Amino acid sequence: MEIGVPKEIKDQEFRVGLTPSSVRALLSQGHQVFVEEGAGVGSGFPDGAYAKAGAELVATAKEAWNRELVVKVKEPLPEEYEYLTLPKLLFTYLHLAAERTLTEALIKSGITAIAYETVELADGQLPLLAPMSRIAGRLAVQMGAHYLEKQQGGRGVLLGGVPGVKAGQVTILGGGVVGTEAAKMAIGLGAMVTILDINVDRLNQLGELFGSRVDLRYSNASQIEDLLPHTDLLIGAVLITGKRAPVLVSRQEVEQMLPGAVIMDVAIDQGGCVETLRVTSHSQPSYIEAEVVHVGIPNMPGATPWTATQALNNSTLRYVLKLANLGEQAWENDLPLAKGVNVQAGKLVQGAVKTVFPDL
Repeated sequence: MEIGVPKEIKDQEFRVGLTPSSVRALLSQGHQVFVEEGAGVGSGFPDGAYAKAGAELVATAKEAWNRELVVKVKEPLPEEYEYLTLPKLLFTYLHLAAERTLTEALIKSGITAIAYETVELADGQLPLLAPMSRIAGRLAVQMGAHYLEKQQGGRGVLLGGVPGVKAGQVTILGGGVVGTEAAKMAIGLGAMVTILDINVDRLNQLGELFGSRVDLRYSNASQIEDLLPHTDLLIGAVLITGKRAPVLVSRQEVEQMLPGAVIMDVAIDQGGCVETLRVTSHSQPSYIEAEVVHVGIPNMPGATPWTATQALNNSTLRYVLKLANLGEQAWENDLPLAKGVNVQAGKLVQGAVKTVFPDL
């Protein structure tokens, strides 16, 4: 099969769909890989590394896209819609619940679009979302600490405090992969940490993991209202597979937060869980509303592409190989991969996304 790897064009997105080592694995099974020139440079993989691995370098995005299987990192942007032509399998993050226009474009194109984030194992784990969630959770605290600095519009709070001065308060909405990794980082910095979640079993697991180092609370409106006025860094880490994130924090509640507090909404790629949060970018990462610093970068792991690209390939390669070897038969006996199929033959087929757009 011919496999294309276009260069990502989302704002300051430096990750790439396949590493040179993944290219070698595909070539060893008889496939051809076409990589757009410069696609891997931002991740630390120069064109020469792909050529050495056996890939064919192509000069334009069209040449990379014009293949049977296209492997990307982020969803196609409007400038790329013209490349959504048959026959094609597209394998990438899509997050369609927050992208009606893209959903319509994919349906109209007739191609098969498979989303990393809805590939789901029998136990509910999301193996292709998890590596980026780990990175995003850690970055949320790392970046949040930066935006708490006075020069960035923040309160001027050092999360870990110092002897004689209390540490900062980090409140995390959601105890999944993002929330757990954020808590690990915040604890490491010496912050006071609270996690809220509606899954009691998950709260018990987090209790076994963190013990008394984290305040664990059942998530409801009263608990959130109680915590926000004392929160220095709020991290949105809510996920409902395939669906839009629920709004848990209203504008009125944001207005009750401390001036200079920071909101890092990792759920922004699924619509966000804070009413006042809108999509930002690595070029323009933050804005201040209601005297609170807001950050909503949907491709946050793009800030650490050398780490993120390799972590992503460690998880996606087995599925890329299966798609390359079997084409659309790849998910006939692979339920996790079948759940990743969002759009096929002009129809929206992923159950959770269909509930978001029942008219499509």
